[in-house]
Amino acid sequence: MRRLFLIRHPRPAVAPGLCHGRSDIGLARPAEEEADRLRRLLPANAALFSSPLRRCSLLAEALCPAARFDDRLREMDFGDWELKPWSEIDRNLLDAWARDPLTFTPPGGESAQDLRARVAAFFDDVKRQQRREVIVLAHGGVLRAAASVLTGASDWLTLSFDFGAVSLVENGALIWANRR
Repeated sequence: MRRLFLIRHPRPAVAPGLCHGRSDIGLARPAEEEADRLRRLLPANAALFSSPLRRCSLLAEALCPAARFDDRLREMDFGDWELKPWSEIDRNLLDAWARDPLTFTPPGGESAQDLRARVAAFFDDVKRQQRREVIVLAHGGVLRAAASVLTGASDWLTLSFDFGAVSLVENGALIWANRR
């Protein structure tokens, strides 16, 4: 795969301040509006892979009727923290996560390291398909992990991908990020 277009799903329909990873929530705006805006940034004939969560799948279907959905592109699983206000999550647990963001696992969830491993497995499969251009529509955590896998970025946990924006990885380098 020579060129990879990474899209973070548009803003989700969720109250501010709630922890949401694998929770299946929709979009704040209609998917077709977002698709119309994004089409000019994307190649017409690239294969599109998406998280099956609605905040991604709704846009994927609006962009490409042949979109493929892969569970490995789901957002990080925050387990017992899902859909809880950050302010109600045990402060000691949040501090433990801050001290070790790569390997800490929220109760009943998965670690960032686990997330990266499943994203790496996805990209190994895609590389074997020998496609020239690929579009991946997913979540912030997944896209950070993808940047690590594809570019070797060691600071991947600090990378930022904006809602509804497109970034381009070409030949193993992040060429541009967060275009609208």
